[in-house]
Amino acid sequence: MKTKARYDEKLKTLCDQLDIHISDIKILRQALTHTSFAHEAKSEPRPGHNERLEFLGDAVLGLSVSTYIYSRYPDMPEGEMTKLRARVVCEAALSQYARDIALGEYILLGRGEESSGGSERPSILADAVEALIGAVYVDSGWEEASRLALFFTKKELDSYSPTDDTYDYKTRLQEIVQKCGNISIAYKMLSEAGPPHNKIFTMAVCINGEDVAAGKGPSKKEAEQEAAKAALDSGRFNI
Repeated sequence: MKTKARYDEKLKTLCDQLDIHISDIKILRQALTHTSFAHEAKSEPRPGHNERLEFLGDAVLGLSVSTYIYSRYPDMPEGEMTKLRARVVCEAALSQYARDIALGEYILLGRGEESSGGSERPSILADAVEALIGAVYVDSGWEEASRLALFFTKKELDSYSPTDDTYDYKTRLQEIVQKCGNISIAYKMLSEAGPPHNKIFTMAVCINGEDVAAGKGPSKKEAEQEAAKAALDSGRFNI
């Protein structure tokens, strides 16, 4: 691994790319440190990992997006607001934001996680985006953290249309894979979490019996759409 000084210089490049100012580089380093790296560290004290910052960033992201939707779409019903927020803060969307800025290149991973492709794993990328937002909140406050949250999400929020069929990812995926011949697509539930009034479902899309992607949402239908979107975003079916 590169020295800490060289890594911190690399992080400053990331800050320039995102137009953010971090006064304490240590918290940015922590935001991009996966638990696997922290647990394998030989030094004492061991470096902090990003799970607590991820927790905080998730809350900042949710409130930032909710506030923007409320202001941007004054006539949008609550149900549509919930769906739109879920669409832009789900794992599939967050991991794509991370790929757009090559965030995986900055994440510190343990040897096993790195060798197994952890820098491209959607869950790790999504968590890093949330942790990054959390780090900016701790270091610079709400305004800067909210600005970063909208840096990632604003384009999709502004382009949203409930009648736009480009958001029907299941149909798009079906049309694409059918061009390959006799291929079956099915969806299955992987998990269900949360209280009755705020459920989060995780659904997998299965192609010819193989799980190829997963998505989360406040309903099974929304989670299926996110799973289909993740499959499309993977580039595996770009034909």
